[in-house]
Amino acid sequence: MSYEMNVTLDLPFDQALEKVKETLMAHHLGVVSDVDVQAIFKNKMGKEIPPYHIYGACNPKLADRVISAEANAGTLLPCTFVLYEQDGKTVVSFMDPVPVLGLSKDPEVKAVASEAKAILEKVVAELGA
Repeated sequence: MSYEMNVTLDLPFDQALEKVKETLMAHHLGVVSDVDVQAIFKNKMGKEIPPYHIYGACNPKLADRVISAEANAGTLLPCTFVLYEQDGKTVVSFMDPVPVLGLSKDPEVKAVASEAKAILEKVVAELGA
């Protein structure tokens, strides 16, 4: 079973990030967190790497359904995706929410996972078009 879906954009990191954010917003998903791995590695280990960020994307209505069905399932939110530079392009990799939210036994949580995956598949398709 795959745990992610990805697309490579022929754009520099900052332009790719803006395109991803715009596409997510068009599907009612917003970026709610940003972990700058590049900065952390540099500050904590003195290691230089190309831009690499871990983001959290969220649709509040879907998140509410998960938390309302099973409060502790909030530990499985938000949908995570990474952006990183590779060979002058930017790779965008989204977590597949089905295996992650599938850790819950609640049918509503699993239903939300399927809905979120369908949305993310559309986002990936649009980014790759």
